[in-house]
Amino acid sequence: MEGRVSLAVLISGGGTTLKNLIDHIKAGTCRAQIVCVIASREGIKGLEYPKQEGIPWFVVPRKKFKSARQFSDAITEILHRFNPELIVFGGFLSLYLFPPEYRGRIINIHPALLPAFGGKGMYGDRVHEAVLAASCKVSGCSVHFVDEVYDHGPIIAQRVVPVLPDDTVESLRERVQTEERKLYPEVVNWFADGRVRLGEDGRVRISGRQPPIASTPRSVPS
Repeated sequence: MEGRVSLAVLISGGGTTLKNLIDHIKAGTCRAQIVCVIASREGIKGLEYPKQEGIPWFVVPRKKFKSARQFSDAITEILHRFNPELIVFGGFLSLYLFPPEYRGRIINIHPALLPAFGGKGMYGDRVHEAVLAASCKVSGCSVHFVDEVYDHGPIIAQRVVPVLPDDTVESLRERVQTEERKLYPEVVNWFADGRVRLGEDGRVRISGRQPPIASTPRSVPS
């Protein structure tokens, strides 16, 4: 599609990120076309969305493969059929060992300010619990290129939110997710415009104007 970037979305659960991208695409605020959805688990809620939208979807159950390599090869075989320009992780919890041609073409969003509070097993409310336990004064979300280590690749963009004195996991989650819902479609638009690239030195180059990194807090923590 002219002016749009073709996406493959990889999911493992409820599909909140996938649904957000679909909503933004329908609203015209995300210049993308989702060409396929791949799930690493059977029977998950997130598969309802491609079924509703008529998007090709596939299940590659991680538990049915003996190794990460075999699992990854099965995913790569599907991706080669659709040849997406960009591969987007939306709550995808399995390690994907991708071929060299996908370097700089896979992104993930994480509900914390990487490199803090990332890594294997750090997802969802576990992240917010760790942020609160550490008495952090700020948190946020990070969009980063995917490499072959969990939550490790070069960072493309971040948004910062305050951690308030009376925050719970639920209130912090909502504040972070509000920024996630805005930031991920915006970064996808950067790819549609050809503004983002991963240099040979492993550093991210972004041309043009970027959004502010901090959201406006409702109140300032003391």
